[in-house]
Amino acid sequence: MISKDILKKIQQIRISTSRLVNEAFVGEYHSVFKGRGMEFDEVREYQPGDEIRTIDWNVTARMGRPFIKRFVEERELTVMLLVDVSASGNFGSIKHLKNEVTIEICSILAFSAIKNNDKVGMIMFTDKIEKFIPPKKGAKHVLRVIRELLCSEPTGKGTNISVALEYLNKISSRRAISFVVSDFIANDYAHTLRITNKKHDMIAISIVDPREQELPSVGFVELKDAESGEMFLIDTANSLARKEFNALSDKLAKERSKLFRSMGVDEIVINTDKHYVEPIIRFFRVREKRY
Repeated sequence: MISKDILKKIQQIRISTSRLVNEAFVGEYHSVFKGRGMEFDEVREYQPGDEIRTIDWNVTARMGRPFIKRFVEERELTVMLLVDVSASGNFGSIKHLKNEVTIEICSILAFSAIKNNDKVGMIMFTDKIEKFIPPKKGAKHVLRVIRELLCSEPTGKGTNISVALEYLNKISSRRAISFVVSDFIANDYAHTLRITNKKHDMIAISIVDPREQELPSVGFVELKDAESGEMFLIDTANSLARKEFNALSDKLAKERSKLFRSMGVDEIVINTDKHYVEPIIRFFRVREKRY
C-alpha cells in the first residue's frame, strides 16, 4: 500500500508539473516532435481561404460544388524515459537532490507527451534494469510512472547506461523519442549510444550539481562515492587541489558534450541549483529551428 506521504508527493508533482505543461511546454513539445506524416481525416465542403490543391475533384464533380480533402497529423509517437536511479542521484548540495529534479523533469516530459496523445514508457536502471513500464497513453499511466519513480528502491548502486540502451533496442521495434536522464557518471556507453541513436531519436538530459563542478574552500571534507562506497578526504583549502578538481570536472563535462555532438545526440544540461524550465524550453526552440 502506498503511504499518505507518497500520495501527497504524487499529487504535488502532478499539480505543479501539469501547470507548467499547460503554460509552457505542451505547444513547444508538439512543434518539435512531429508525427510520422499526414493521414486522411475527412472530406468537407470548400470554404474561402482553403488551399485549392486540397480540392477533391471526384467528390466536387459528383456533388456539383467544391469539396476538399482534410488531413491531420498522424502522431502515435512513443516517448521512452531511460531514467538513471543509481545511488549518485541521492546527492544534492543546494536545494534539491539530483533524483528529485529527475522525477520532476520526467513528469514534465510525460505529461507533455500525453497532452499530445503520445505514448509514454519508462526504463529505470542502475548497473542493471530495475523496472520497465511499457508505453501507454493517459494521465493515469503517467501517475503510475511518477509513483514508480518516487517509490523505487533500486537493488543496484552503480550506473551502466549501455544496459539501458541495449534493453531499449530489445523491447522497442519502432522508432521512439528517447530521453536518457542521468548524471552520466559512467563509462563505456559511447558505442551502444551510437548504435541506439541510429534506431531512435536520442536526447541526453544531464543532471548536474554545482558541487560536482566546483569545490568551495571549507577546509578538510570527507567525501563518499555513493555508488562504490569509497571514502575520500580532500583539503578544500588547498587551492591547487580545488583547481585540479574543477579542471577535471570541466574536462569531463566538455568531453561528454563533445561525444553527444559527434553523434548528433541533443543534450540538455540541468543544474540542480537553477530551474529546469529555461534549458528545456531553449532546447525545444533550438531544435524546432533545426528541423
